[in-house]
Amino acid sequence: MKASIQHIHLNVSDAGRSIPFYEAFTKFLGYRMIDKGPDHMGFSNGTTDLWIVQAELKDTDNSFHRKGAGLNHIAFRVSLRKDVVDFNRDFLRKRDIPTLYDSPKIFTEYHKGYFAVYFEDPDRVKLEVVYIPKFRDRSKLTQGKALGPKSDHLPVASGAARFS
Repeated sequence: MKASIQHIHLNVSDAGRSIPFYEAFTKFLGYRMIDKGPDHMGFSNGTTDLWIVQAELKDTDNSFHRKGAGLNHIAFRVSLRKDVVDFNRDFLRKRDIPTLYDSPKIFTEYHKGYFAVYFEDPDRVKLEVVYIPKFRDRSKLTQGKALGPKSDHLPVASGAARFS
């Protein structure tokens, strides 16, 4: 059996604030809107769908933090290094969205030439736009075996700790 991520469902504390953010963000990255309502919006790139949904009011006081159990961040891979630069200039800077870790920059601890910009959504969920040169389909590399820390596609333990 082979599987892939079909969708990500992200609950947000304020749909009125988060939906416009994700609408602009996903449009910039070439996603299309597939559904919209007053408390939700769905986007797709033809492979993976992203759903932004208003959390139930009783649960909106629960603060999210990426250092706790659960989601750390969501990364969106682009085809060119220039795409990361353009995204930073034309999306983040124009909206005064601060970047994390002095990015965009190269993160060699992840992969040679790994060039990324990190930032947060309105609920402080960490997002990443990344270019990885010579990126290969890992499913063809593993052939049923786990990729270890020496893989040129996985962050090494010291690098992973750095971005908590």
